[in-house]
Amino acid sequence: MGDVLAGFHAVWEFDTDSVLIRFERGIRRPKLFQALGERRIPYEALSAVEVTEGRRGTVVLHAVPRHGADPLMEAANGQLKDDSDPYRLVLPAEHETLAEYYADELRTALGPEAKEPADRHLVAAPEPPLHFKAYDGKASFDGRSVAFRWFWTGASSAKWKCGDQTFPVGELAGIEWRSPEILNGYLRLLARGARDGGADEADQDPAAVVFGLGYGPVHESLPFAAAVLQAVRAAEPAQETPDGEPVRRRTGDARRDPADIADRIRHLGELHGAGLLTDDEFSMKKAELLAEL
Repeated sequence: MGDVLAGFHAVWEFDTDSVLIRFERGIRRPKLFQALGERRIPYEALSAVEVTEGRRGTVVLHAVPRHGADPLMEAANGQLKDDSDPYRLVLPAEHETLAEYYADELRTALGPEAKEPADRHLVAAPEPPLHFKAYDGKASFDGRSVAFRWFWTGASSAKWKCGDQTFPVGELAGIEWRSPEILNGYLRLLARGARDGGADEADQDPAAVVFGLGYGPVHESLPFAAAVLQAVRAAEPAQETPDGEPVRRRTGDARRDPADIADRIRHLGELHGAGLLTDDEFSMKKAELLAEL
């Protein structure tokens, strides 16, 4: 497209195959946007585009990512507030016609598999090295392994007994991120071969760090979680079809717990509401997900 659309917190630069989102810096800008800096979103990573009425005389151009296409949104798992959603561009209400125009342009650029979950990450996560301070320890990621170094002022006796921890990416199956803006937030690492989260509470689990007031804020812990998740997915061993052809496991297959199924059904509902799924398609795919419980 070659055009530029400027909103209150970001600028979208449209290219032939992607949109570059550059987040503006400033005191009133969401800290997550400042931490991300800019992100390039391939059109094939999107499932839908919407224009909705915003607050206080604004309109919102919202690009909806495909399930599993963006490690940041996969790690967030629906926990981000609207104001911190990097796929929402807030514009003055008088620019509604302009927003509708670009929404139509983006819809024509969506890939042929827009309705389907992505079988790999299509949007890049923040690059390591990354680190942040949790309530009970410091988390570090160098691209090859995750390290937890416990704080004597916050770590439980169970974690002290286990000692500082290091987790090579190749031994991990995924992550669980519970927002620090929610009670009992944490970041937990999931060992390969274990589909469910740890049985222990996060403050007792040496594979998890817990958040607290001022510890593990969204703009630090979520990009960290996304980078780890992307590295884990890239390190997953290839599977083979009956014919011996290698295939990659879909990014969503690592989890089949009720919360994940509910999130995917909500996502299908969004696609159905946007007119990208027929009633029959929505019912069929919803039944497939419910069958996985």
